[in-house]
Amino acid sequence: MRRPLVLGNWKMNGTKASNAELIEGLKAAAAGVDSVTIGVCPPAVFIAQIQELAGDSNICIGAQDVSVHAGGAYTGECSADMLKEFGVSYVLVGHSERRTYQNESDELIAKKFKATQDAGLVPVLCIGETLEEREAGKLESVITTQVNAVIDAYGIEAYKNAVIAYEPVWAIGTGVTASSEQAQEAHALIRKLLAAKDAEVAAGMQILYGGSMKPGNAAELMAMEDIDGGLVGGASLVAADFAGIFNAAK
Repeated sequence: MRRPLVLGNWKMNGTKASNAELIEGLKAAAAGVDSVTIGVCPPAVFIAQIQELAGDSNICIGAQDVSVHAGGAYTGECSADMLKEFGVSYVLVGHSERRTYQNESDELIAKKFKATQDAGLVPVLCIGETLEEREAGKLESVITTQVNAVIDAYGIEAYKNAVIAYEPVWAIGTGVTASSEQAQEAHALIRKLLAAKDAEVAAGMQILYGGSMKPGNAAELMAMEDIDGGLVGGASLVAADFAGIFNAAK
């Protein structure tokens, strides 16, 4: 049975004061929740603070991005080894906002995926279609291309230590959520694509749903056969809301 995973993507939000208040609230809410992996992905500048605040609690740390390079003259970049030094366990790669605003290609995202794994961290590959692509009937082709970018570069074995997050772009930050049936359709497609290459990898893959997940819809979404948790945006910035989601995952 796949263990539920709920990650909060803080995006470009937070202050030292608000972070401290949020983590204290999450530590209290997460205490004793031992059947779900819970994590937060703060902006890079706050990772060290979150490492200290989280302490020996059951809240793990993720990063929102990573460099493909191990080090050198790459101003503004953070390597996977640097992130690892500050207790990072998960790294988001290919989030739709980076695909859109930083023009990240599938090829670059695959390299970030591999750089994350090479450092002993777990990449969370974010994939999903735009509204225009969905309406044009391109869901399957978009998902296939994004999943296969890693397989084509590094083989199906690369997915043995990884997470996939399905985030329909039209549901991110819009308040619109894919129905549980729509989400399940996409998650089942992802698992089918993996199973065509390696049934064991497919069976073990944690596939998260992202896209306006809230306490009110989390239980219904995560009751679906192929939905193994959530990559949560805005709701992860409020301790009570995020707790409602990871408690639903139990």
